[in-house]
Amino acid sequence: MSNTTGGAATEEDFLESYWRDPHATLAGTRERCPVREVTFETGPTWLVTRYSDVRAGLADPRLAKDWRASLPPEERASAPPGLPAPMSHMLTSLDPPEHTRLRRLVTQAFTARRIAALRPRVEALAANLLAGLPEDEPVDLVARYAIPLPMEVICELIGVPELDREDFARWSTVLIDECPEPELARASAQMADYLGGLVTLRREDPDDALLSGLIAASEDGEQLSDIEIVAMAMLLLMAGHETTAVFVTNSVRALLADPESRERLRSPATAPDMVEELLRWASPALNASLRFATEDLEIAGTPIPRGASVTLSTGAANRDPERFADPDVIDPDRDTAGHVAFGHGIHRCLGAALVRLEAEVALTALFDRFPHIRSAAPDEELTFRRSVHVHAPRTFPVLLGPAAGS
Repeated sequence: MSNTTGGAATEEDFLESYWRDPHATLAGTRERCPVREVTFETGPTWLVTRYSDVRAGLADPRLAKDWRASLPPEERASAPPGLPAPMSHMLTSLDPPEHTRLRRLVTQAFTARRIAALRPRVEALAANLLAGLPEDEPVDLVARYAIPLPMEVICELIGVPELDREDFARWSTVLIDECPEPELARASAQMADYLGGLVTLRREDPDDALLSGLIAASEDGEQLSDIEIVAMAMLLLMAGHETTAVFVTNSVRALLADPESRERLRSPATAPDMVEELLRWASPALNASLRFATEDLEIAGTPIPRGASVTLSTGAANRDPERFADPDVIDPDRDTAGHVAFGHGIHRCLGAALVRLEAEVALTALFDRFPHIRSAAPDEELTFRRSVHVHAPRTFPVLLGPAAGS
């Protein structure tokens, strides 16, 4: 990622240090040049970092998710989608009216009741994972806990057989990280082919999982097509475990030095508010997925030409001191209302309730069982993922210490 504007921005802003500590870079950008053009590995984009601008942009219909909306009407029908199928059919790639129809049908299957009913199973999965971890040698919390827990949950929710879940973890990591294009295309095709076969199976032999629920969802005789179901399952698998794993990892890193906040997680009365503050502080998605300007417009006085891509930084917005006082401090008593960790507007994250549930269970179970957990490596020895979407170390070695009561 590099600077392409000059002026108030400095050349060193988006060098290697960004991947290690993006919030420091984003804070400087927000203060000096809150809307600026930068170049990620995926290409140039206008980066928006102030809370007021990000929140407004998330709900601005002039910022479309499908790049074709920025073309003249006579060119749209013949233009190819920006992403290959089935990714081009994901909710995160669509605008109304297609987005409205698809989200309405998906919501029928992805209900709050279905998510709430998962709590006992999530608690059992967390307890089982923690019981298998050694107490007296370094453990990679990412590989042994932060990734397996949400992966097991989302695969059970969708209905992916246990033997195939390791493949899904590998495919989704490739799709989230900035991997070479051939590798991205291969992972996308492999995941889509597998899920297509599973959809065919569930049409003939439905079960109680979400995939069968998506197949059954209908309104006025209209149902989801196979490619729409595959796209939704891919989105849930990618976002449903990657963002939760990142969020759990970063929350644990922060809480190791914050006994007061850890204590808040131990009480059912205060744990939800503690998780909400952590969501603000360690936004699971650092940046929202790309938008495209459908007309010439201005954001905070900066002209954005039609067709330009726009990246709304939810992580920067949630650390904006104009909206949240002392934003870099984790404050268990903070009013977190209005944070944009899950976005805002019609594209607000459909899985927000699931992330909250998994994170609360994961963090509470970990600190309850291992109250003496500590890092096994200094921060400077950690290596970080090179992803525009998420920020997290690739590995996070910890020493769990004796389990409670042992």
